[in-house]
Amino acid sequence: MRVRKTAVIAAASSLALLTGCGAADMTKQASPFANAQGAKTVTLSVQSWVGAQSNVAVAQYILEHELGYRVDTVQVDEVPAWDALSQGRVDALLEDWGHPEQEQRYVKDKKTIARGGELGVTGHIGWYVPTYLAKKHPDITNWKNLNKYSHLFRTPESGSKGQLMDGSPSYVTNDKALVKNLKLDYQVVFAGSEAAQITQIRQFAKEKKPFLTYWYSPQWLFKKVPMTEVKLPPYKEGCDADPEKVACAYPHTPLQKYLNADFAKKGGEAAAFLKQFKWTTEDQNEVSLMIAEQKMTPEEAAKKWVDSHKSNKSTWKKWLS
Repeated sequence: MRVRKTAVIAAASSLALLTGCGAADMTKQASPFANAQGAKTVTLSVQSWVGAQSNVAVAQYILEHELGYRVDTVQVDEVPAWDALSQGRVDALLEDWGHPEQEQRYVKDKKTIARGGELGVTGHIGWYVPTYLAKKHPDITNWKNLNKYSHLFRTPESGSKGQLMDGSPSYVTNDKALVKNLKLDYQVVFAGSEAAQITQIRQFAKEKKPFLTYWYSPQWLFKKVPMTEVKLPPYKEGCDADPEKVACAYPHTPLQKYLNADFAKKGGEAAAFLKQFKWTTEDQNEVSLMIAEQKMTPEEAAKKWVDSHKSNKSTWKKWLS
């Protein structure tokens, strides 16, 4: 979620269906209800990290219980999701971390996808170490000092180099280029999925072991495992334009929504609602924590969020206006 360009969310069995071992490309198994003319149906693309699942859970709950729609969800990897959206296999994508090539192709050139507005959440990818390690070695939070500590991060997977842990290979990441271009003595190792990455992070933290990981916010795990960001060379517009030459930090990205262009025009109340759907990082994290940590189903978490606070009600009521 990267570039997110993209991120990368539990080890709990309740999330297994949602996260899997890196989201499979389900494009060809899209709902038969997607883009159905005249039917009160909506098909939403659900990404494999729990923040995106939280968006979809709450949108689905309100569409079904307040607007009377039948909602289907399809799990699709980030780039294939754009193809599915363009083809009308899904109607909406509620959390995109920035895919300029797809935006140029489908929004600007083909005009098969329409902008759906900002989600209200700003995403940021970065490299993190556990805060207990940063307190012990304060200078470790500057990338220039990482080689000094690479021996602390060695694992069987990284060999003689330090391990930089990433999540799913399906996520967009600059990490291999960063390691190479910054001349760091590290090896990027993929956990396989967000769920697997979370499991490893929590195990390292339980044992108070050092770890360096690609991670992102918003993310509920920060509440359970405090982490401190490692400062990479400052991000400047265009510094990540060439994937092979990236040597800068990830940007802070206002997350965007996109709709199938036909659905945006003819989707009625559902399209209008999804364009209005906008909440805060705190809102998203609240639902994510219920799903990932409290083991609620997405529907249970959505219902609790919708019903629990007057402030929440005032937020989602605006989406219906």
